[in-house]
Order: sequence, then structure tokens, then C-alpha cells
Amino acid sequence: MSGHSKWASIKHKKAATDARRGQMFTKLARAITIAAREGGGDPEANFTLAAAIQKARDYSMPKDNIQRAIDRGAGGAGADETIERVVYEGYGPAGVAILVEALTDNRNRTSAEVRHAFDKQGGSLGEPGSVAWVFEKRGVVMVDANRYSEDELIGAIDAGAEDVSKDGDSLKVVCAAEDFAAVREALESAGVEIESAELTMEPKSVIEVTGADAASLMRLMDALDEHDDVEAVHANFDIPAELLEQAAA
Repeated sequence: MSGHSKWASIKHKKAATDARRGQMFTKLARAITIAAREGGGDPEANFTLAAAIQKARDYSMPKDNIQRAIDRGAGGAGADETIERVVYEGYGPAGVAILVEALTDNRNRTSAEVRHAFDKQGGSLGEPGSVAWVFEKRGVVMVDANRYSEDELIGAIDAGAEDVSKDGDSLKVVCAAEDFAAVREALESAGVEIESAELTMEPKSVIEVTGADAASLMRLMDALDEHDDVEAVHANFDIPAELLEQAAA
């Protein structure tokens, strides 16, 4: 399985059930607010907002919290113009390309802390554009390959999915960002239970990582993911599933 896909699935399940849920709610609210501020408060006309709202629902974020975050972004009560979106690009152990999306009210603080995380695990921050070309924005939905066949996902293809492939013990459905909501809805309407679904930056190629580099990379990915200001972390690694599961235990 693609290491980053497996890592994302593990983190989704863990964050949805453990003590990190409060921290996750804060991140989700920020993402909704920024999406509404940048593209308007109507999820029908703003697929980034629609995806942020659905992700919040996946983590059982209360409806009132979601609406307040939308209102703040759309200029309602409590509007916060101090939060800005910042993207960091860098390299992890074994030359893995890493793209970090952050929402922060203090760019200098966040930059220093992100740089420290990279340096501590043998990575380095790069210049803007240094690794962005490795990724492209896509909607990705993961379902259990032991429960469903590719034939059962035909509705997703009709709704706009570009590819359905076996990815370890999962089936990976990939689509254009603007078709993400329609593809997810098609799967849910067909009764398919979704393991994870998100708008993400998919790598065009991956690097296999093992041994000490894999351990350092997992520590870096976790440090970035758990940072209060980091919304999402994308990377182009492939690490054996058993190592990922040990790291997430």
C-alpha cells in the first residue's frame, strides 16, 4: 500500500477516537473558516469548503461548531482576519518530498517550529516550488478491499472518479478535486462504507523508505501532523505497512 495513504488512514482512525479530538476540532474549524473566507460561505459553490465541512462531520464535530466556523469565514460574528494559509516545502529522510499546509496567526513562530521539526529528524526546508511539482490536488476515498470489489464502485466512476486501484488491503478511488463530493456521494448511495475520504495532494511518484530512515520519517510526519498550526501533511513515501502500524501504536 502507498505509505502515505496508509499513514493517513491510521491517523484518521486514531484522531477520531482518542484525546486528540479537541485539538482536531480546532484545526477543522480553522480550515472551514479559511475555506469560507477564500471562496465564500456556500458549500454548493465552494468545493474546498464542502470538503472541509464533510471532514469535520467525519470527526463528529458538532453542527453548531461547523456553522460558527463558516460564519467567521464569511464575515459574520467573530470574523478572524489574522489567520493565514502558509505552505512549507521540504525534504525528509531518504529525500522524501514533504508538503506542509498550515493555518497560522503568527507566520514567524510557525516557520521556526516547522523548520525545527525538519532539522531534528534529518530533513530540511526547501524554497517555494522545490517540491510542489511532485504533487497534484486530488480527491481520495479509501474503502475496504476485503468487503468490496472494484465492480461495486462503478457508481463512483460514473460520478467522476478517474481511477480505482488496489492499494494493499484497501481500494483507492481517485478523482479531480471538483468531483470529490459527487464521487463520495455516489459511493455512500451505493451503501459502500468509507474508511477515509479527503482532498489531498497526491504524489506523482513515490520513494521507498526502510530501516532507520523510515523511523526518522515517521517521527517527522507525526511531529508535523500534531503541530497545532498544521492543517495537513503530504509526502511521497512508501513504507511497509507493519512499520507504519508500529509507529502509530
